[in-house]
Amino acid sequence: MVRCPPESRSLARLLVRYREPNSARSAFELVITAVPFLAIWVLMWAALDHGYWIGLLLAIPAAGFLVRLFMIQHDCGHGSFFHGRRVNDWVGRTIGVLTLTPYDYWRRNHTLHHASSGNLDHRGFGDIDTLTVSEFLERSRWRQLLYRLYRHPIVMFGLGPTYLFILRHRLPIGMMRSGWKPWLSTMGTNAAIAILAAATIRLIGFRPFLLVHLPIMVLAASIGVWLFYVQHQFEDTTWSHDGAWSLHEAALHGSSHYYLPAVLRWFTANIGVHHVHHLCSRIPCYRLPDVLRDHPELAAIGRITLPQSLQCVGRALWDETGRRLISFRELEIALLLEGGNNQTPRFDR
Repeated sequence: MVRCPPESRSLARLLVRYREPNSARSAFELVITAVPFLAIWVLMWAALDHGYWIGLLLAIPAAGFLVRLFMIQHDCGHGSFFHGRRVNDWVGRTIGVLTLTPYDYWRRNHTLHHASSGNLDHRGFGDIDTLTVSEFLERSRWRQLLYRLYRHPIVMFGLGPTYLFILRHRLPIGMMRSGWKPWLSTMGTNAAIAILAAATIRLIGFRPFLLVHLPIMVLAASIGVWLFYVQHQFEDTTWSHDGAWSLHEAALHGSSHYYLPAVLRWFTANIGVHHVHHLCSRIPCYRLPDVLRDHPELAAIGRITLPQSLQCVGRALWDETGRRLISFRELEIALLLEGGNNQTPRFDR
């Protein structure tokens, strides 16, 4: 018999007991992620003498390990990977040089994301830009086209991630006037990236460096954005205005449980258990499966499999009446059925 899930606020209090990190386990997880990443990077460089395409295949597991490093950095940002804040911060800052992500700036932005996820009145903080149906219809044709382009898979999962990690993270976008701390984080990371890149280029050369690191970074960036997308951009997610919004309800029902095959769960550091993560962000990634084991009723909430996640790609508009994400195609069909009057239509499942 499947138990009914407890009320979200009570559940959040119940999950506090999973927050304690194990320092030895955390160190082990860091080592078995960083060492293979560096080893594969060197193998890719060595393979250049035997044909680029052979070494390029190694970019796939290398990108997987880089994604996992980012997830460890993510846990450090929540203060959940190690006991001490100083250790979390310096491990996070060091990994940020490899992931091209200024740690302190990103952490501040990500904290805002957790505090406002699913709130229609506080969008734009570390999330995917999402319009309601009425907002989309009120836009000019040109601005509708721009939103469609932004939501196109080639932009969202191809050009966008590369721009985000390689270019946009070089400035504290969104916090340009928020004091010196975002600038210090961003410029400090930029300087460390420049030093590491210059040393590597001096050792192996500019062309080999680009041939090895660029495909790893581009692939890892796309995977990272894809994961973040599926975690919140699924049909039965939830968005509400301030008056009806609840932090705990948005966490539990506005974030998915992305159920991946075991090997992908490992490479993504269990970030697919995202509804639990949002409900209690201080739980270390390696303890998230313990929550599902002890509370199996949570496994079905927001559950999306790998094949099902492909259907999330087209969902781009929040239907406030039906309370679900819909596609542009669904909007077009509804407008045709209602005579194309450009008024907010009703949608049937």
